[in-house]
Amino acid sequence: MKEPTVNELFDLSGKVALLTGASGWLGTAFSEALAEAGASVIATSRDQQTALEVASRLPITGDNAHHGVALDQLDEQSVNAGFDAALAAAGQIDILVNNGNAANTSDLTQVTAEEFNAVQKNATGYFLLARCLRDHLVERQAAGNVIMIGSMYGQVASYPDAYEDVCPASPVSYHTLKGGIIHMTRHLAVYWAKDNVRVNCLSPGPFPGPKASGEMVERLKTKSPMGRMGQPHELKGALIFLASEASSYMTGQNMTVDGGWTAW
Repeated sequence: MKEPTVNELFDLSGKVALLTGASGWLGTAFSEALAEAGASVIATSRDQQTALEVASRLPITGDNAHHGVALDQLDEQSVNAGFDAALAAAGQIDILVNNGNAANTSDLTQVTAEEFNAVQKNATGYFLLARCLRDHLVERQAAGNVIMIGSMYGQVASYPDAYEDVCPASPVSYHTLKGGIIHMTRHLAVYWAKDNVRVNCLSPGPFPGPKASGEMVERLKTKSPMGRMGQPHELKGALIFLASEASSYMTGQNMTVDGGWTAW
């Protein structure tokens, strides 16, 4: 059998990728990357019009076609309806990128039980969508993969002095969520490997958005070996590696793209 070239390994032509949180700070770069690699992208958002607008802006690189679907990962009925709508629009789904995140900014001194529990519903949505994809792939007798989006803060604690007197501390609910997502990746990977469904996690950090406190960002820079924050496009290569056959012998792993933050 002829071995694939590097270009062929990273090529997503003919594949369909479902991406949650497609309009966000990182989601925008993820959706562009998938489209640029040749995949047809199903962009989802809790708002249908937002999802459609994201899909309309994505590049066409061959025979790919993009779609926008309303999906709220915190609601099981919406997850199921959104997945079915995505299938109806594209005919198949090969790749799932669980990126959406409904956040709560209350820190550990203020967060209520209700707020804390609400954040953990993101993990439930990630699992339900992953199971939808796995069942669809098994029915098709096709291979595919799930990419969870974790965080450096699912692996290490935040520095209290980076936030003190500037803004609330990095939310404990977020740390709990991302740590759980990283381990869920491992658990699903070992159970679904026999089904030809790979499950890996991409953990970014730090990638603060434009609304982040400027003083906090300056403090965060001192915690990074590279002395700077990440730019969303710097996650594109890692995402396409995990989404493509370039990572065909990789499952259950967490890939961290953090400028060396977790290497200290």
